[in-house]
Amino acid sequence: MKSPRVLLCLARASEARSLAADLEAGGLSPRLIPGPFDWPMILGATDADVVLAEAAELERGLCEIAAAMDSPPAIVVIAGFSSAHDAVEAVRRGVAQYLERPLASEQIAVALERAGAARALAIENRRLKRDLGERFSLGNLISRDPSMARIAEVVGAVADTRANVLISGESGTGKTQLARAIHQASSRRDEPFVELNCGALPSSLLESELFGHARGAFTGALRDKPGRFEVADGGTLFLDEIASAGLDLQVKLLRAIQDKRFERVGESHTRTVDVRVIAASNRDLELEVRAARFREDLYWRLNVIHLRLPPLRERRGDIALLAEHFLARFSSQHARPKSALSPDVVAGLLAHDWPGNVRELENAVERAVLLGRGAGLTAADFGLDDGRVGSGTPTPALPRREHGRTEPLRTALELPERELVLRALTLSGGHRMRAAALLGITRGTLFNKMRKYGLFQTPRAESADPGHTDPKAGH
Repeated sequence: MKSPRVLLCLARASEARSLAADLEAGGLSPRLIPGPFDWPMILGATDADVVLAEAAELERGLCEIAAAMDSPPAIVVIAGFSSAHDAVEAVRRGVAQYLERPLASEQIAVALERAGAARALAIENRRLKRDLGERFSLGNLISRDPSMARIAEVVGAVADTRANVLISGESGTGKTQLARAIHQASSRRDEPFVELNCGALPSSLLESELFGHARGAFTGALRDKPGRFEVADGGTLFLDEIASAGLDLQVKLLRAIQDKRFERVGESHTRTVDVRVIAASNRDLELEVRAARFREDLYWRLNVIHLRLPPLRERRGDIALLAEHFLARFSSQHARPKSALSPDVVAGLLAHDWPGNVRELENAVERAVLLGRGAGLTAADFGLDDGRVGSGTPTPALPRREHGRTEPLRTALELPERELVLRALTLSGGHRMRAAALLGITRGTLFNKMRKYGLFQTPRAESADPGHTDPKAGH
């Protein structure tokens, strides 16, 4: 852990200078602040990790002013004379370390290091809590994307109702998982969840699968057979690829969904069921209605609640999250050691368009777990270096550091981020809105990182985003 940045705010200038020299000799870099101390101005203008001050400054609101900051420094105070009550009261007000004179500079240095370490740990804990708070699960679906959060809110509101639900989205986005999540969140959770892919059967067999048939209804019907509506009685029936159902069958579907009444094929007896219907389609049903390939009355009967699952390329912030989730699952399932995702692998995952969406990512991670060798997974293990995964343009490899070479920790941690930002700018042709979308961050955050890493001078980033002004000039 790096040494904390320290502000020395002591009443006696000679003591402060002597202490500063001793701390510098011990590896710290303190900054002297002369009195009198204007704490709102001092704390508002500093990025210090620790403030060392006189205990008397507590009566001038030091702790309260610091506590109002977004990321307050740790407060260490030195008292000339105090009681146990004074020390307890100081800690109650937020003091990290309470010291009494006389004491050696080595003791002060240890106290400052401890206070800085405790502050760093508290900041990391807040970050982890924030990240965990942003991440949520909906059945087997996990995400931190705002659009998915809105879907979760709607599911929470309508799951325990009788309303029919229509789920739209590309193949592989998780429509079946969402339907299961709705069922599990409802009072029907202990009843059957029955699914049928309407696109997997010809129309001649689909009617029998849905409504059942009587013995002798057609060649091969050797016995009575209940359909999916009957099997799902009391529970939920999930009809995937509903647009594949023929127009004649749609008429019977409309009656079954609307009136909960139907007849088996080859039978005149009307049966009644209590079924909640969830339908899904990877086609735009409004366009299908306009093209007279889907009945409008059936569309409106299904479309009581409409949930659109966005493709993975529209929620790139979930790619690394999902990859880590699948990595943990498949490592356990196949009894393989779990490896961390390296920055260049994450960059490769973010660079692909994932036309197969979550299902394709899931397959890519399982492939990597099965074929990976050694302690760490590489882009090749995911098929990222040969075009087998995704449909995006192949991306250049990240610069590799020489074997045996190392950098200061802060520099080493910043290198992957700079490379990711530069890669996103390259992939987007320098278009900053698209680059921000690739990284799953806002445009303003991207500007700040470009300024931090000096990327405004890259030719593609300057030329490919017409009409944009440099944020240094008035942003």
